[in-house]
Amino acid sequence: MIDLETLIEIAGAIQIAIVLTMLWVPRVLDWRGLLAPLHPFMRRLLWVYAAFITFVNLGFGVLSLRHAGELATTPLGRGVCCFIAVYWLARLYVQFFVFDIRPFLLRPFLRFGYHGLSAGFIYLASVYGLAAVFPLLGVRP
Repeated sequence: MIDLETLIEIAGAIQIAIVLTMLWVPRVLDWRGLLAPLHPFMRRLLWVYAAFITFVNLGFGVLSLRHAGELATTPLGRGVCCFIAVYWLARLYVQFFVFDIRPFLLRPFLRFGYHGLSAGFIYLASVYGLAAVFPLLGVRP
């Protein structure tokens, strides 16, 4: 049976993989062309937001790989896990109820990537959510 610390380490690796995937998104979705009509300030703002989101995801991944034990067992770690779970739950909500990605999923590769990311987001929300509530359930990690 896999322990919570290992699940968090896997979550860290998934987040690093998501960061690597995010590096392809601007090219695959032709951000330069799509954002060209925007005012230069808005273009830069979107690029900066994307960079910050990438940085946060990278931080979550590195923290999870380096400090999985503390995340699984300490009150502060469980608080961080709660925050990360809420972050990924919010991302799932956006994935399914805010974004209409259908016009971009014209190739099988893109559909596979979309569904793979969705599965990754579900895993991340689940693992961090479990890590946050395990003590409340009386379960030892």
